[in-house]
Amino acid sequence: MKTKLKKLVRALLGLSLRQAAGLAVAAAIGLGVAVASAAGRAALATSLLALLLVVVPAGVIHLSRRIGGVNRNTQETVRDLRVLVEQLQRRVIAAVEKERLAAGDRHLEMTEALSRAERLTGRGAELLLRQQTQEVEALFQLFQRVTPRAPMPAGGALNPSDLLGLHTVAASRRPALTVALGGGAVTVWLAYALEGTGGRLVAVDHDPDRAARTRAALREHGLDGVEVRHAGLAELTVEGRPVDWYDVDALDGLQDIDLLVVDGTAAPGAEAVAPALHVLGRRLSAEGAVVVDEAPARVAPRQGGFGLTEERRLAGRWTTLAMPQSPQKIAK
Repeated sequence: MKTKLKKLVRALLGLSLRQAAGLAVAAAIGLGVAVASAAGRAALATSLLALLLVVVPAGVIHLSRRIGGVNRNTQETVRDLRVLVEQLQRRVIAAVEKERLAAGDRHLEMTEALSRAERLTGRGAELLLRQQTQEVEALFQLFQRVTPRAPMPAGGALNPSDLLGLHTVAASRRPALTVALGGGAVTVWLAYALEGTGGRLVAVDHDPDRAARTRAALREHGLDGVEVRHAGLAELTVEGRPVDWYDVDALDGLQDIDLLVVDGTAAPGAEAVAPALHVLGRRLSAEGAVVVDEAPARVAPRQGGFGLTEERRLAGRWTTLAMPQSPQKIAK
């Protein structure tokens, strides 16, 4: 008996204010019926009983509607969760499929190269296998440093070792302003490298479609604060000859550049370094550096006049050029 009473008390305490009021009204009407019957006032008792018969079904109907509303909300929540899970599954599948296709392409390239082994010396085959191993190791190192919040864009012409070298110089120098000539995957990797340093990143691209895709990729990864500028092509005179390069008016406001990245695979025209140094070499900060994806032997003839010298070769194709008096910030 005490147990049942405790359960009843808990149930009453768990009622909402509206439910408690409804229960009190029904109890009052029931008490009125009992009192009227005991007093011999049959008409009043009958009226109160009729009122009770109206109140109780109305309460039941109201309660059923509330329960129906809760059920509908629950079903909508379940549908939203199902849609979210399906979207996550599609994104995971797309990312896995992209990596599978990329791995398949690399395997096909390697297989085709090995199928021509009769034209390769033993040393050549060894170097090819060693290069493939280095790229796999670079890929593992990249994803140890970066935890992507969405599928990473394809690197295009850049191998994992190229991206690793770029990530290394950006993360170690901690530049206040980084300007990347050429958008695409490089911008996303650079943004991750600079995310914890508080540095500003401006990517310049002559292709409006690629610039739009880069902005979309940055939003997808939650990399806010990265500026992607579209700079159309314009004729520029460099060392007495005309070249097609970015419209210099689109580069206004870019001063005291701490790190200038010249991605020759994405920059307009075959000549990428010379116009970059011609226009932006004068805008480097006192401790600024230029990262180019060319060998030092090709860069050296064009870097005179800006005081730049080779500072360090990085993983992949990159070479770092810096002022001789600037301290070497890149970790040894």
